[in-house]
Amino acid sequence: MHLETIKETRLYRYTTQVLTFLLDQWFFIGLAIFIALAHSYPNFAKQGGIIRAEYTIGYGAIAIIFLISGLSMSTKLLVVNILNWRAHFTVLTLSFLITSSIIFGISTGIKSAHNDKIDDWLLVGLIITHSCPTTVASNVVMTKLAHGNDVLTLCEVFVGNMLGAFITPALLQLYMRGTWDFGNPTNQIEVHTTIQHLYGETMKQLGIALFIPAFIGQIIQNIFPKQTKWCLQTFKLNKVGSFMLLLNLFQAFSTAFAQNSFNEVSKESIIFLVFFNLGIYLFFTILTYFYCRLYVIKWMFKEEPNESSSIWYRYSYRILYPFYYDRKDTVAIMLCGPAKTPVLGLPLITSQYGAHSAILGKLFIPLVLYQGEQM
Repeated sequence: MHLETIKETRLYRYTTQVLTFLLDQWFFIGLAIFIALAHSYPNFAKQGGIIRAEYTIGYGAIAIIFLISGLSMSTKLLVVNILNWRAHFTVLTLSFLITSSIIFGISTGIKSAHNDKIDDWLLVGLIITHSCPTTVASNVVMTKLAHGNDVLTLCEVFVGNMLGAFITPALLQLYMRGTWDFGNPTNQIEVHTTIQHLYGETMKQLGIALFIPAFIGQIIQNIFPKQTKWCLQTFKLNKVGSFMLLLNLFQAFSTAFAQNSFNEVSKESIIFLVFFNLGIYLFFTILTYFYCRLYVIKWMFKEEPNESSSIWYRYSYRILYPFYYDRKDTVAIMLCGPAKTPVLGLPLITSQYGAHSAILGKLFIPLVLYQGEQM
């Protein structure tokens, strides 16, 4: 049978379609494989494990992601987006105030129901998760895949995580009062790490894994623009960035499995958390869209100001209308606002509650599951 004849058969067409589909979904297939490996061999990629993942993945893999970002982004666009204070305001209020306050209200309502099957420490972990800044790597990769403003996303990652080392502990002190007093970090007996140390560690990781690789990428891109473009296209470096992201998730799940986190709470709690994360992420994504496209702005400023417009209208238009973001910026903010980072979240939980605390595994679960599900 000739090759052309084989290609015309129904079996060949169906096989080709299946293989094409599987190749298109390689990221999610890879995620499932890495979760299975993390479950079977948690000591391999856990923090402090065989490959010392806190360095090889926490620094190395993330550094590769931002080196690729530095190679592919325009320096002019980077400067423009760093100065975009409106986007910073929008993302920071979403990441720290809006999402955390909504989760605090929901968690308080669940706790008030006194359901024994939902662990209270799991709810504390939920509040901590949504008090964290945006994630470090995944939103940059996903923004690029969605044809959004990945340069803006990179800027929000740096600003959010830099401020998060201060803001997240402050939010925990605000929320962990009254009925939540048992979860206040100041009431834990095993806490030895200071906020100054946490901030120093965060700045070290952001500097080594984010700023320096992105800076080197910018230098290479501006000195060798044609060669850089050829390398990006020939070696499909965007795919490499996605694979590095899978390694980051591999580390997070390995750490959770190694600490026996998923066996420390009831199955009902895990099932609740899985479906709650899906629902709340979709809700926050929709909320972020409307926050980026406030109808009241379009209603207030139906036309551009002209010579006959009042001074108040002209200045108000100049200040407020840019808060109605274009498509690329909206995509970037939608992938930054609801997302939460384990890069700051996991060490923050450890430092706030003690590295050997008995409840550490329970606090890790919401963050690790949310990180996996937001993919």
